[in-house]
Amino acid sequence: MKSYVIHLLRAMPSQGALEGRYVGRAQSPLPMGAVAELAEFKREYKYPQGELYCASPAVSCVDTLKILYPQAQPEVVLDLAECDFGDWENKTAEELKDEPGFPEWLMGQGAPPNGESGQVFFQRICRGFQLLVQNMMARGVTPAVLVTHAGVMTSILAAFGLPKAAPQDWLCDGGFGYSVRITPGLWMREPVMEVFARVPKLEDK
Repeated sequence: MKSYVIHLLRAMPSQGALEGRYVGRAQSPLPMGAVAELAEFKREYKYPQGELYCASPAVSCVDTLKILYPQAQPEVVLDLAECDFGDWENKTAEELKDEPGFPEWLMGQGAPPNGESGQVFFQRICRGFQLLVQNMMARGVTPAVLVTHAGVMTSILAAFGLPKAAPQDWLCDGGFGYSVRITPGLWMREPVMEVFARVPKLEDK
């Protein structure tokens, strides 16, 4: 039976993220340093190609994908957006330190005013990834490249990846990630996938 491969890549941090801001739904561009870094990565590493190219809706994700894959026509996956930080959007921890509920939220409890809790975010990401896999199987398309945020990628890998590991154990730098293999028969019984490689690989000189 045909298996499906997805190459998960972490987007480069946006300008807002580098400033320590909680950037979820706001559009924050890639800083010039990140653009230059991606160009260097393209020279040093061999990035896996895909039949399907997808990105989270943030401009930092779409632009990371377009720099690494200038030929790609990315499909934006709305359900794989970064967490909705609500009223805390675009603010720093320093600005929020006296906000009611902020210390508890940092400990994984509660939600930002008018935003998502960690649990709601995780459930949305799981649903969005399952729909992406379903879409790939319906179209018979493989492999796919997905460029997304650190929190989205680590949630996907913690939820479905084998070997099992906590989200923080899947963290990697921007421009890097993991390849996963999905076997339809197994996925239909229990949605799990094999994490079989780190990507990208060094270019052969």
